[in-house]
Amino acid sequence: MTTELMDERYAGLDLQSTQDILGHLHESQVRAVDSIASCIDELARAVDAAALKLADQQSRLVMVGAGASGRIAVQDGAELWPTYGWPAERLILEIAGGPAALLSSMDGIEDDQADAARCVKRIGLNQNDVVVAVAASGRTPWTCYWLEQAVRVGALAIGLSNNQDAPLLALAEIGLYLDSGAEVLAGSTRMAAGTAQKAALNLFSTALMVRLNRTYGNLMVDMAAVNSKLDGRRLSMLQAIVGPLESDHARKFLAQAEGNVKLACLLAKGASRNEAEAVLESHHGSLRDALFQLQK
Repeated sequence: MTTELMDERYAGLDLQSTQDILGHLHESQVRAVDSIASCIDELARAVDAAALKLADQQSRLVMVGAGASGRIAVQDGAELWPTYGWPAERLILEIAGGPAALLSSMDGIEDDQADAARCVKRIGLNQNDVVVAVAASGRTPWTCYWLEQAVRVGALAIGLSNNQDAPLLALAEIGLYLDSGAEVLAGSTRMAAGTAQKAALNLFSTALMVRLNRTYGNLMVDMAAVNSKLDGRRLSMLQAIVGPLESDHARKFLAQAEGNVKLACLLAKGASRNEAEAVLESHHGSLRDALFQLQK
């Protein structure tokens, strides 16, 4: 396995200067991100297939992994509600060992397929779901079990691994091989492998939300998180989309829309609240299409 190789170039790592150590680590991180370029086509296929499945309002996005890979998968998924307003009931985030494993290592849990079986049963995995399973080695029994079951029930099975001939990729309907290479610090797959995983998931989830009409242009108009900084962003987005609009008027529309930028845009264009909600629903949440219809 590439992720387990001991690279002789770094055998004397502890004897080198701090600057040289950092240089090696930086080079490795850059190489890890660059590795995604070779699987862009498969990544696009995964995004399009997931978007097609998730267009059904009953479908769920399920992101799973063990250890460092699990933490990375959960972290990426956790951003989908605040950034894109993705419904909590349609997002399942699972790490081997449960929430406690997010903050501490749990010995042996990644090998426990019985625990994975309990998790799969608890969430009621079904054919409507999209399962994204992440494992640097691609051989983690807990994670592989999820994809086995995803295939069994007819869910979309997407696997990310940093080893080319990994069982996880063989199980997946769409397998993403991230060729991040050997680690500078042998076996520390939270480093290059983890960086490649995080970057690939960033690309996947961002493009997926764009395809699911959770954005307008490059604006995150479906964001759900609330704080003073994001209130300012909502105001700026509304003004950028609808054109010249006094801040007081913009705040009025946002208040009427309860902070929903899409609704506020349609209200600012003269729609009633009921009309705005109906036209958005008829266009599957696409603000661009909804605005076009109102302008007819």
